[in-house]
Amino acid sequence: MTHSQPSGVLVRACALVLNADEVCLIHRLRAEGDQYSVPGGLRHLGEGTAAALARELQEELGLDTDQLPEPPVLRWVQDQTTTRPGTTEPFERLHLIHTLSVPDSIRSRIATTEQDANDTTQVVWVPLAEAAVLDLYPAVGAVLSAPADTSIGPVELPPMVDGTYRWR
Repeated sequence: MTHSQPSGVLVRACALVLNADEVCLIHRLRAEGDQYSVPGGLRHLGEGTAAALARELQEELGLDTDQLPEPPVLRWVQDQTTTRPGTTEPFERLHLIHTLSVPDSIRSRIATTEQDANDTTQVVWVPLAEAAVLDLYPAVGAVLSAPADTSIGPVELPPMVDGTYRWR
């Protein structure tokens, strides 16, 4: 189904899905090298962030956020203005990065391939220490090695720009 997108910077709601000391990532094989993405996607016109996140996690992972013991929590905000390979137009996103913990009983039901992909893109669980040094989208590796301070609201991360982020 196609949805209208607002003009301007698009908002991407995503979540670090955590279980014990591992994080759930979408692993894409690219010609330029492996890319690991935090599950999530673009918010549709008129859709709230929580609804967009719930929809995307259901579409990609088969994860029903209504079954979680605690709701996802917005932890970080990251601007992105980069140039994708083969283009000259700026690629802009505002990433709203949440965290959520899943118990083993829910983790065992999360899909092993991305459910809305046209291929067999893998869904993998990676130890946090290993994930912190991967090429992640968005660029959240630095926060994986340090626990979030839950006493404060969302923290703005350094922006993703050409020179600090490399598309894969």
